Amino acid sequence: MLNNTMPITPALVAEHGLKPDEYARILALIGREPTLTELGIFSAMWNEHCSYKSSRKWLRTLPTTGPRVVHGPGENAGVVDIDDGDVVVFKMESHNHPSYIEPYQGAATGVGGILRDVFTMGARPIAAMNALRFGAPDHARTRHIVSGVVAGVGGYGNSFGVPTVGGEVNFHASYNGNCLVNAFAAGIARADGIFLSEAKGVGLPVVYLGSKTGRDGIHGASMASAEFDENSGEKRPTVQVGDPFSEKVLLEACLELMQTGAVVAIQDMGAAGLTCSAVEMGAKGNLGLELNLDAVPCREPGMTAYEMMLSESQERMLMVLDPAKHAAAEAVFVKWGLDFAVVGHTTDTLRFVVKHHGEVMADLPIKDLGDQAPIYDRPYVETPKKPVINARDVPAPEDIGEALLTLIGSPDLASRRWVVEQYDHYIGGNTIHHPGGSDAGVVRVHDGPKGLAFTSDVTPRYCLADPFEGGKQAIAESWRNLSAVGALPIAVTDNLNFGNPERPEIMGQFVGCLKGIGDACRALDYPIVSGNVSLYNETQGQAIMPTPTIGGVGLIDDVAKTVGLGFRTAGDAIVLIGDAEGWLGQSIYLREIAGREEGAPPPVDLSLEKRNGDFVRTNIRQGHITAAHDLSDGGLGVALAEMAMANGLGAAITLPASATPAHAYLFGEDQARYVVTVPADQLDGFLANAKSAGVTATAIGTVGGSALTVSGICTISVATLRERHEAWFPAYMSAA
Repeated sequence: MLNNTMPITPALVAEHGLKPDEYARILALIGREPTLTELGIFSAMWNEHCSYKSSRKWLRTLPTTGPRVVHGPGENAGVVDIDDGDVVVFKMESHNHPSYIEPYQGAATGVGGILRDVFTMGARPIAAMNALRFGAPDHARTRHIVSGVVAGVGGYGNSFGVPTVGGEVNFHASYNGNCLVNAFAAGIARADGIFLSEAKGVGLPVVYLGSKTGRDGIHGASMASAEFDENSGEKRPTVQVGDPFSEKVLLEACLELMQTGAVVAIQDMGAAGLTCSAVEMGAKGNLGLELNLDAVPCREPGMTAYEMMLSESQERMLMVLDPAKHAAAEAVFVKWGLDFAVVGHTTDTLRFVVKHHGEVMADLPIKDLGDQAPIYDRPYVETPKKPVINARDVPAPEDIGEALLTLIGSPDLASRRWVVEQYDHYIGGNTIHHPGGSDAGVVRVHDGPKGLAFTSDVTPRYCLADPFEGGKQAIAESWRNLSAVGALPIAVTDNLNFGNPERPEIMGQFVGCLKGIGDACRALDYPIVSGNVSLYNETQGQAIMPTPTIGGVGLIDDVAKTVGLGFRTAGDAIVLIGDAEGWLGQSIYLREIAGREEGAPPPVDLSLEKRNGDFVRTNIRQGHITAAHDLSDGGLGVALAEMAMANGLGAAITLPASATPAHAYLFGEDQARYVVTVPADQLDGFLANAKSAGVTATAIGTVGGSALTVSGICTISVATLRERHEAWFPAYMSAA
């Protein structure tokens, strides 16, 4: 067994994920060789997952403030004003590496961790989402990982009692050796009831709350800061084990505790467990912290200081307590059957001291553990620009109708019913729009008219081809999805998933995407208030596609005025908002029908995005639009099919005489576009208003019948569309 006095060898330093120059930096900071526990603490605090040492320089360039922002990045979650004394608290985080090794528990504890980030702030969770990306369907492990991850997400979220209202599921060979599991949660709190993690006051008790500490999850944060190799399966012990029922009890106990006035500061024990939570609380408050590990509740006998400090056991919190309220605070946790143990106190020494069995196991400068972590300005090379593909150079299919059926039945566009039916969308009773019914999930606030909309978006193939345009597009699509339900986009959380930043081409992807994301957020007044960076997502040198997932939040004044994506009334006019140039580079059509993954992605005009989105949102709120759907993967053809399938109503479409080649018009992925429906007697006024607003609006058809007909091109019954759309996922998951 490792012991605290064993010599620190170069091999041991390397096992802790520290490079020789980083270890030399540690020696210079503390003036001696560290103990084993101290080495573990530095490893936890200086790994990529906790210190953001490769990304911090670029994260500082993102817009994080705005008139509604109450707390931006730096706390457990972002906090944004939604009027009436309410705030929404939200964040997205990754659990990629654990989910690849142990899919069920990796995904489940990812959900648990993000929920704790939200209720640690004093907010009651009201909604969850997840963005999942898996390897190619024919890869040997993909089906197993899909099954475990989806079950883990549903098993934890459903048991905890939070509705899952949105998300993504996609497949690509770049994720064969490294799936992505990005978990989002949002909660509601009063603006004057937010709790922060900054410790205040000298000599105050530090209290351990929640479940007991075990040996699960040790070195989990370090594992998440390294790429996989052929021995990745041996890392299974670093995957945490979750208990959603304990977390539900912890939620109720924490919210009740916060009402007692006993909480000075509170922090979730997430990545790096007790180490990170204690160090962050003390360092933020410019205080020292002393821990007595003899008082830590353990579920396994004989745990060492090293194990206790690095364990990532779930459902745990750390709190600085007002000693005058000790009895009232402890009574809450006794009532809920959870551990409540004073494990230390704050000091004025700026030292982080850890004692066990009367011996000092660690004595370190607390500010240096965070503030002196290395910050790298890693070299990068920009991704070369791809050639623009002329739509006329992409052959038309022999049968456009069959091409449409192929697209909506392909792995990336097929129905996600198999997935979403494993999630509870309605628990809590305030879900207005569930996954598949609209472009964003919508949840009512406080049983009143006000609502919040949530969406998760990114198109990794765009980001791979052109990181700058791909970053812009991820923000723009999020903006469109919120606008398409009538919500005002107010803020973003991001989950930035990339490969090894030590490779200049990967770092170039990261820098390019962040530049695009920053430009788009500034242009759309859409600040980033929280997020997560997940690097080293690669196996044996094979990196994932750059995947900067965007979690968008929108505000709705009256949920009764929102719209879904399904055609609603026969006779309604169908209108295309935006220009249709037929952009096929990097499109789903090019990949699935033409068998090519190439070309430049569609450019994003941010001023056009804002103008078109503002117009659609305003007309939804004014009651002029009866259904709306943004255009993204698969373009107009796929959007029309999805609108028809949603409520079983067909449509008759006539393409404009000046249209580009029909296959490009139908499947091109030009940006800043929506399909909307309006009552027939309002069509002329609607088109006139669009012209006055500088918005391109083209009447292309009428709702009605039981088939989707594109004049002179194809007629497909809605029943056939649904049959093809629904078939792939169940058949894939039931295959031997």
